[in-house]
Amino acid sequence: MVIAQASAQQAASQDGLLTRDRIRETLVRGLGGKLAGQKVLVLIPDHTRSLPLPELFRLVVETLHDVRELNVMVALGTHPGYDEAGLNRLVGITAEERATTYRHVGLLNHAWNDPAALVSLGLMGKDEIKQLAGASYHFSLPDEIDIRINRAALEHDHIVIVGPTFPHEVVGFSGGAKYLFPGISGPDVINATHWLGALATVVGTIGVKDTPVRAVIHAAAARLRTPTTLVALIVQGRDLSDMFIGDMYETWEAAADVSSERHIKWCARPYKRVLSTCPPMYDELWTAGKCMYKMEPVVEVGGELIIYAPHLAVVSPVHGKYIYEAGYHILPYFLQDWERYKHLPLGALAHCTHVRGSGVMEDGVERPNVRLVLASKIPPEECARLNLGYMDPATIDPADWQGREDEGVLYVAKAGEMLYKVRGKS
Repeated sequence: MVIAQASAQQAASQDGLLTRDRIRETLVRGLGGKLAGQKVLVLIPDHTRSLPLPELFRLVVETLHDVRELNVMVALGTHPGYDEAGLNRLVGITAEERATTYRHVGLLNHAWNDPAALVSLGLMGKDEIKQLAGASYHFSLPDEIDIRINRAALEHDHIVIVGPTFPHEVVGFSGGAKYLFPGISGPDVINATHWLGALATVVGTIGVKDTPVRAVIHAAAARLRTPTTLVALIVQGRDLSDMFIGDMYETWEAAADVSSERHIKWCARPYKRVLSTCPPMYDELWTAGKCMYKMEPVVEVGGELIIYAPHLAVVSPVHGKYIYEAGYHILPYFLQDWERYKHLPLGALAHCTHVRGSGVMEDGVERPNVRLVLASKIPPEECARLNLGYMDPATIDPADWQGREDEGVLYVAKAGEMLYKVRGKS
């Protein structure tokens, strides 16, 4: 395995970031000449992940110049796909470059809900699901999972995954085999893994390396016979501080260990109010929910978290109708009335309870630990329908929130990637 990582000395001399030359050298050492003559599928993230993707796209294509065929697929999960212009913008090329310099590179969307685009690797039965889920198992999980994946994964000689690793609400730490399942998988895997993550709870999952969902993802990935290499990235801002290339499992382990050091901000105390600023890359509440997931551990019980997203106008173009039907509720709320909700897609329900956070039911009354408020273009009547608080974003001046930690007030200028936790609290 090739591991390229900024040492303490190099980080000090390079401001802690890898240079373009260092990135190129690492890619050449890890991939150069090793896939010559092969048909290669490169998996990349969409725009909801921070990384220097345009630079990486050019360097990866340059490094893999000797492959027989090169296709790049966006591991969308259930996120909306891109038109041709959108794909060009994502990887940072012009239409002219697409037609000339990169005419040999296929740019593809994953289609999770197109049966013709998927192929089954077999079924995961109830006994295996129970074993992998462990203490998080609940009868609401499916009795079997059809492990379907984009057929392109079987139609190529080699898969190269290029993506960052961050603390993640469903799987513990993102990256690695997550780009296969649920990145380019079918709905069964997507729904089951997200619901299992909900059963394990965000607070019990996020920033934890060994989780039930990671176990299911690795068990599914073990059924795929196409050789896979991981290029795991550690991002600081939008630049790279560390880079790992090699075996999908070992490389992800190494990246998750570094992410646990780089991407968790330890606070001395919980806060009673948090203004969690949503960056523009989260353009639907489906992804903007990360502004809650990554902050809930530092909100005191009974406190308030405001997702400040003045640009955001939609819940989810894919799952919105199900989310509006269910509303945002804590997990025990759904489980106590499962017959009412079991017809809804488990992935949508998982999102609803992930965003709503932890809490308890007392005498049939839902008591979330955090009062969750949305300050966005979504109007107050829709927030009420969704079981969310509302605040007019025009009334918020971020400057009023800054420098008030001693008052129990926390301002986060860019939420969604760094995980905030209270030191000494599990």
